[in-house]
Amino acid sequence: LKLWTPHGGASLESGAPFFPMIQCVLVVNNQGKPRLQRFYTDTTPQRQQEITKDIYGVVSKRNDDTCCCFAEDDSLFGPGHKIVYRHFATLYFIFVVDEAESELGILDLIQVLVQVLDSCFENVCELDLIYHYDKVNYILDEVVMAGMVLETNVDSLLGAINATKKAEAETTSFFSWGR
Repeated sequence: LKLWTPHGGASLESGAPFFPMIQCVLVVNNQGKPRLQRFYTDTTPQRQQEITKDIYGVVSKRNDDTCCCFAEDDSLFGPGHKIVYRHFATLYFIFVVDEAESELGILDLIQVLVQVLDSCFENVCELDLIYHYDKVNYILDEVVMAGMVLETNVDSLLGAINATKKAEAETTSFFSWGR
């Protein structure tokens, strides 16, 4: 049972604070191979593989033209969780969220993530996710951390990423100075 509290979050019957949460973020190609997996709950690697396979099974069977971007499967995380996804070219961007999250808000968050990835990689594709895994994870960490949304403004995200690139370039030139 979730009850709204005055501070804006919700609480469980025990009184512990409860905040809307993203359970996992997945990017899967058209063949079902995960290209990015991030679980924000304690889930074993074997269970993560099962969840990824099951979620891909749910979203890949849906027609992009006639079905919306929302699905449910209580067998994955239990009741009260939703699957929000977008299919771009050869990649499915999938978020599993609890029922307190706004589906449209998460759909917008997926759009922001894809827009930032497109800006950083000039039309992001599957190979970018494979060969630049560290950068993609950094970008995801700028958007979502510990299952909570941190930033949704594309310009702010690109500014943070550009600042990091600049710092990396300065560090690289500092260490290569004596060579």
